[in-house]
Amino acid sequence: MLDAALIKNQITLRRPSGAHMTVKAFQGSFTQQEPLPAAAIQAASAVLSGGRLHRYGNAQGEISQAAALEEAFANWQGAQFCLALTSGGQALQIALRAVTVCPGDLVLTNAFTLAPVPGAIAAVGAKAVLVESSDDLTIDLDDLEAKARSSGARVLLLSHMRGHIADMDRVVDICDRFKVALVEDCAHTMGARFADKRSGSHGVVSCFSTQTYKHINSGEGGFLTTDNVEIAARATMLSGSYMNFMRHGAGPEEAAYEKVRYETPNMSARMDNLRASILIPQLADLDENVRRWNKRHSVLVEALFGVEGVEMPKGHPKMVRVGSSFQFRLPKASDEKCRSLVAQAAALGVELKWFGAAEPVGFTSNHKSWRYLQSQYLPITDEILRTLFDMRVPLTFSLENCAHIGRILRYVMETEIAFDPA
Repeated sequence: MLDAALIKNQITLRRPSGAHMTVKAFQGSFTQQEPLPAAAIQAASAVLSGGRLHRYGNAQGEISQAAALEEAFANWQGAQFCLALTSGGQALQIALRAVTVCPGDLVLTNAFTLAPVPGAIAAVGAKAVLVESSDDLTIDLDDLEAKARSSGARVLLLSHMRGHIADMDRVVDICDRFKVALVEDCAHTMGARFADKRSGSHGVVSCFSTQTYKHINSGEGGFLTTDNVEIAARATMLSGSYMNFMRHGAGPEEAAYEKVRYETPNMSARMDNLRASILIPQLADLDENVRRWNKRHSVLVEALFGVEGVEMPKGHPKMVRVGSSFQFRLPKASDEKCRSLVAQAAALGVELKWFGAAEPVGFTSNHKSWRYLQSQYLPITDEILRTLFDMRVPLTFSLENCAHIGRILRYVMETEIAFDPA
């Protein structure tokens, strides 16, 4: 095991052949995001100076920042309706309620996802039916079809986990044939595409996150988009509009609320004007930032390409992913070897997350940790997660930073566990 205390700026790696090479430790932060654009800071200052932080606190004739954001995001996404919310997780819960998921209902969803997805299902009192994962980290479509047929579930909450998008043509076909409503979790795919359509354009309703480590940054926040009038109206009432539903920037006509406004509970999940104000300027940079992320991701893929024992998701040919995170697997590695890799990489300044640990660390929980769900047998997903590694790729990293990280990962995986301090 590598002794991190001995490492300062570089170490010497001894290969089995006896050759040595010197590797400098990486000094960057895996959690540091880029500063917000000047326009976002100016917009936030204006909101703070005016004191009108609540989305319905705007003066007569004034359009609130939250309403302006909804209109801007709807136009950018190509959706008819958009609702700005407090978080991506709240967007998921409201989406499920808006498609009339009730307590006790079955909801299909990925076995490999992050905790807010099964959490949203549990929050509405429904029961998750977990679907196996594929080697490319997407939902397994054969298992999806089998469980759509056998379970009787009428909703699929599809998580595009870590930005990996399944064959959406087949997903839509399965949902259509079994009369399953598709709700897309696009927390990791804002700006991604499948077959020239933006991610979030295939389902009856889609949800996005603006949490700090997503693709636009408001600390916490989210969107719900749909082209369905009834879902948009119900979601707006669920968000807590206090009968101010006509003061939204991308909502339905007033007639859509005639019935639902009396039947829909208030969940108090509105986005405020301060967060909205800093998101509007970031939308202008998002498509360019997708290209920047993908350049960095390509450098990492190239660095590990051809390393024996390493497998990386290939991705569907119709998919354009956002490479804001990087994943690889070591299918033949033991648990001990996986733990050693995480420790060695950390000692060299590279922060890896491992989904195969017995206990969740940070966001790496898996279905065995979600004990509020009924236990389910998922051997394929379990084997995939056992040797799955994940790494953030913030835009604060340069291309050379990514190359440096790639060299460290490659050296650690190609070298015996034998290190001497330089």
